[in-house]
Amino acid sequence: MESQALVIAVIGVLGIGAQWLAWRTGWPAIVLMLTAGFLAGPITGFIHPEQAFGDLLEPMIGIGVALILFEGGLSLDLRELRHSGGAVIRLATIGVLVGWALGSLAGFYIAGLVWPVAVLFGGILIVTGPTVVMPLLRQANIEPRPASILKWEGIVNDPTGALCAVIAYEYFRKIAESPGASLVDVVPPLIFAAILSGLIGYAAASAIAYLFPRGAVPEFLKVPVLFTVVVGVFVMSNQIEHEAGLVAVTVMGVALANMNVSSIRSIHPFKENVAVLLVSGIFILLSASLQWEELTYLQTSWRPAAFLLALLFVVRPVTVLVSLLGSSVPWNERLFIAWIAPRGIVLVAISGLFALRIGDLGIEGGQLLTGLGFAVVVTTVIAHGFTVDLAARIFGIKGTSRPGLLIVGSTPWTIALAKEMSTLRAPVLIVDPSWQRLAPARREGLPFYHGEILNEATEHNLDLSPFQVLVAATDNEAYNTLVCNEFAHEVGRDQVFQLGESVEEGDRHALPPSLRGRALFESGFGVSDVNERQQQGWVFRKTRLSDEFTFEDAQKKLPESAQLLLLVRASGRLRFFTHAARPEPRSGDTVISFSPPQHRAAAEPGARRTGKGTAPGVEPA
Repeated sequence: MESQALVIAVIGVLGIGAQWLAWRTGWPAIVLMLTAGFLAGPITGFIHPEQAFGDLLEPMIGIGVALILFEGGLSLDLRELRHSGGAVIRLATIGVLVGWALGSLAGFYIAGLVWPVAVLFGGILIVTGPTVVMPLLRQANIEPRPASILKWEGIVNDPTGALCAVIAYEYFRKIAESPGASLVDVVPPLIFAAILSGLIGYAAASAIAYLFPRGAVPEFLKVPVLFTVVVGVFVMSNQIEHEAGLVAVTVMGVALANMNVSSIRSIHPFKENVAVLLVSGIFILLSASLQWEELTYLQTSWRPAAFLLALLFVVRPVTVLVSLLGSSVPWNERLFIAWIAPRGIVLVAISGLFALRIGDLGIEGGQLLTGLGFAVVVTTVIAHGFTVDLAARIFGIKGTSRPGLLIVGSTPWTIALAKEMSTLRAPVLIVDPSWQRLAPARREGLPFYHGEILNEATEHNLDLSPFQVLVAATDNEAYNTLVCNEFAHEVGRDQVFQLGESVEEGDRHALPPSLRGRALFESGFGVSDVNERQQQGWVFRKTRLSDEFTFEDAQKKLPESAQLLLLVRASGRLRFFTHAARPEPRSGDTVISFSPPQHRAAAEPGARRTGKGTAPGVEPA
């Protein structure tokens, strides 16, 4: 018991620690997790998952993978297929057949696997790992269409790859039992099992969509009920056919995501946290379970390295280019998609599972699948993880690299702020549901979006990925709080700001701080404060700091009543002055302040002396 508790604790520390280190450094998280698992398992022998969990290890990993696939399906909206649906269908049909064939050929002729193992592994290689693809896309800030294609391909092809592996395994099992068996004896029952499993998943999603909105399940039980149903659907479908449960949970997730169940939206932060814990834990478990004997093949032969190179530069590119031949996808996007195909947790889990099962059939070489599967994951993640940004730049599909500012509410104050940020080349967007209130933004030529930011349709009509900071500055403080609370889990609690005075924890007349965004300005100016000062002629001013002109010098040039709003780092990163935090100014930063109009008159003597229109280092808006 103590041994199991220790292993669980170590797995948690290593997995989440690797995720945190990846966030701090920008390195691919999966590489760090695999490294941590290798160190804890095969290298030091500190933990032995198989000894600690015994027969429970395989079902634990299986259920974890099922929950991860369900979470991935829950993030897919069919409306995204308007721009990428044709490409996704091609990759999920033509791409599966071409990729399976080429992977099998490479496994036999290059990796030296026997035909049964090569065909089985070729099917597994179809998966492209959504747990790895999605973080890479966020990291590189890819344009919406290629990002959508890769995301959908990853989710759809994970259960498809598992099903192909099952087809291969069942065929060779039938051959072992009845040498005269053919594909006709194997494939139709498996296809039927997959369809039946998909229907079970859809039926479960429909039941959830019917019961949740009608109050049949109390709010505090919705998440436990949902995850229990997912596990039940997975286990039930696996009774029909091995790994058919992966099809069922994926269909359940996609179906539920597109049934407009309001209750599901509220559990998104929780299910994302669960997915992070599961991905971290399973990667550590699998890599720590490796044995040195399974890695010997990788160290003593040239074949694995040649196979990995063929996978990167032949199998994947040919599969994508053949699949998208004649499609409307531009060539630069095709080439980018052809390069990006990192494998993840599903490939490792399925490889380990079938390595044991195919060995039971008396087929030699099955033990090579585990080590080769890990090699594929590590190689593809390193190759694609460290080159995705470069590839996006080369093929011209990278979004803006400077952090953007999303402003909710079109008012004279937000228009002035957006104009000031535009002069600093910071991406900025004003969102407002009123066409009339957006008129000044249109006249100034500022980017705008006419719509309700809280409407679910906005997620599909507006690409929010370039915007890392949100400022809610409408005339309604409660609405500003609602917007900040809604986007806090997506943008980050420290990156949502609003106009409104800071409040004390015990003030029962004010909105609680736990719901609010951070209050803009150190003084916590409210909506009425900025509107009043805007009418008095206050303006935004920017001040560039340098080694010669420090922050203290800039403060001396500003009037005492001026309010510091934010710093713009040389990299474009935005750091706001709030009631709770004061960023540290550096040389190269630009300070944006909200100042009274008297500053212009006060600066005139200095301006005449220097021959410029303002005091040194300070520019008016």
